[in-house]
Amino acid sequence: MLKNILIIDDSSSVRSVVGITLRNAGYDVIEACDGKDALAKLTGQKVHLVLSDVNMPNMDGITFVKEFKKLPAYRFTPVCMLTTEAERTKMDEGKAAGAKAWIVKPFQPPKLLDVVSKLIA
Repeated sequence: MLKNILIIDDSSSVRSVVGITLRNAGYDVIEACDGKDALAKLTGQKVHLVLSDVNMPNMDGITFVKEFKKLPAYRFTPVCMLTTEAERTKMDEGKAAGAKAWIVKPFQPPKLLDVVSKLIA
C-alpha cells in the first residue's frame, strides 16, 4: 500500500519539487495551497504524513496544525514543517501545536526523504 503525504505550501514550485521528490520515492501526494485548502481536502482518507509551510495566506501552517490535530482521524498523524522560518520561537510554537519535525528551506531531497522515512516508519 502506498503511503499518502499531504503537502501544504502556497508556492506551486515548492509543491512541485516536493511532490516530484516524494512520488519518485514511491509515495502518493495530496497538494494544498494553504491550511484552509488542506482541511477541505481531508475527506477521511488515510494520511500518513503532512509537510506544511508556516507562512501562507488564508491559514498559516501553525494554525493548520492546531486545527488538524483536533480531527480524530488525524490526531496521531505526524506533521513536519517545511519552511524558511528558522527562529527558535517559531519552532517552539510549531512543536507546541503538534509538529514533530522542522526542515528549513532550501532543503536537499535526500534529507527530506530521510526525515519522511523516519516519521512514517
